Amino acid sequence: MPYKEKTIEKKYYTIGEVAEQFDVATSLIRFWEGEFDIIKPKKNRKGNRQFTKEDIENVKLIYHLVKEKGFTLQGAKDMLKNDSNEVRDKMEMLDSLRKIRNFLTEIRRIYNYNQNNPI
Repeated sequence: MPYKEKTIEKKYYTIGEVAEQFDVATSLIRFWEGEFDIIKPKKNRKGNRQFTKEDIENVKLIYHLVKEKGFTLQGAKDMLKNDSNEVRDKMEMLDSLRKIRNFLTEIRRIYNYNQNNPI
């Protein structure tokens, strides 16, 4: 069996990395942390937030509801309280569909490139 090198995954992410991932200000992440109970990053001795993958998934869920769907903060809180599993399932389905669309777009781009540049 061939040797397969393990990929190293980070365990914790800084608030800056999380904010950059969603293209928002760090102050918005801190604000959402105070508003939503599902965001609970650990803090190190200096008080810096350390976000886990689960925290990032929760930020992603809130981002989806507030920024993409246009919910108010109260509406997003109510949605998470009542139907958080349903919201997660729909969000995962949308992510899967986006990945498929990107994959198909890339295939079309490569095909068109090869049609215009024959060997």
